[in-house]
Amino acid sequence: MGVVLRPARPDDAQAIARVQVAAWRSTYRGLVPDEFLDNMEEDPEKWLNAIRRDDGTAQASFVIVAEDASGGVIGYAAAGRERTGDPRYKGELHAIYILEERQRQGIGKRLVRAAAQGLLKRGHSSMLVWVLAENPFRRFYESLGGRRLRNGTVAIAGAEFEMWAYGWDDVRRLAEAGGDGH
Repeated sequence: MGVVLRPARPDDAQAIARVQVAAWRSTYRGLVPDEFLDNMEEDPEKWLNAIRRDDGTAQASFVIVAEDASGGVIGYAAAGRERTGDPRYKGELHAIYILEERQRQGIGKRLVRAAAQGLLKRGHSSMLVWVLAENPFRRFYESLGGRRLRNGTVAIAGAEFEMWAYGWDDVRRLAEAGGDGH
């Protein structure tokens, strides 16, 4: 497969932004307004700031990239402290995206495992992730042992969309080599 996972570096910011936009367009086409997707712009500065803020502490978020044999970034995961103050779930998988042509090759599972390992190193043993309820890949989280916890909403392009939170009470199983959470 030739895919290497590693911590993101500042010079990855542009590639991460490119993957984010491409993955949103392929994943959410038909779910969120096409006009929003068509007008999405890459925001490498956002990713550069995120990468630079990672100081390894429990409060910091971190980004992991998946790199192919040619050295190109083909996916990423961002994780860190849970952002809404949930009393039980202290870590959060903030985002995970892989280029469409590299999906279904085990890269997502490896990225989730690496994110779980990073959360554990930062003292977060539980994790949640928010997913659009209509996201065709939400079953991915179920296959990794994520349990649907609750619903919420998010505004995208002036429209409200239902979100589902999936949670893992203990990410140690996810962090293991098998990474399936069961």
